Amino acid sequence: MTNETAFIFDLNGTMIDDMSYHINAWYKILNELGENISLEQTKKECYGKNNELLNRVFPGKFSIEQMNKLSIKKEQQYQLAFIPHLKLIEGLDKFLAYSQKENIKMAIGSAAIMFNIDFVLNGLQLHQYFKAVVSADDVLHSKPHPETFLKCAELLQVNPADCIVFEDSPKGTEAALNAGMKCIALTTMHTINEFNDENILGFIEDYNDESLMDMLSKFSIK
Repeated sequence: MTNETAFIFDLNGTMIDDMSYHINAWYKILNELGENISLEQTKKECYGKNNELLNRVFPGKFSIEQMNKLSIKKEQQYQLAFIPHLKLIEGLDKFLAYSQKENIKMAIGSAAIMFNIDFVLNGLQLHQYFKAVVSADDVLHSKPHPETFLKCAELLQVNPADCIVFEDSPKGTEAALNAGMKCIALTTMHTINEFNDENILGFIEDYNDESLMDMLSKFSIK
């Protein structure tokens, strides 16, 4: 790494292990809305912005105002269920402190709305670590489009090629690839064989993984 290296973190499934709670909240709401959808299919739909998910499942059925209300309802259900379990993925507290000490710029680039990002940052008192936060509210295009990560790099004032993205989903690692960024993938929700992007430096289960620092030490700017 160099002094210009920056870290960009996805949020859900990457900083906190909460994706099953999101899936369950959507599963309940989608079925309440009349869609006979399985839990496994709900998992496959859990990417991008909330309104995009609703439009994929119910094309053209809801107005933007209706979708925004459904989005908040879903997030309230998720937060109520997850708050007793709100904590960082193992080892991330030490990794964030280490990165800050090393003067590595850090950002969050997430498809979550700010309502959910603030739920985590406020709940775990993490604001001090991040110089930039890009949410679903800040971009026109969701992952795998690179806009989220490119905007993070712009706000951090670093080159995209100098960024390492931490992600837990194939759509997220693809977004990093499209942004010209290297990536480290967490296997919190997806298995290694579900990823196939050549920008992935390696895979970790959590931030205590002994291979993490080795991956970072081998990162070089071309």
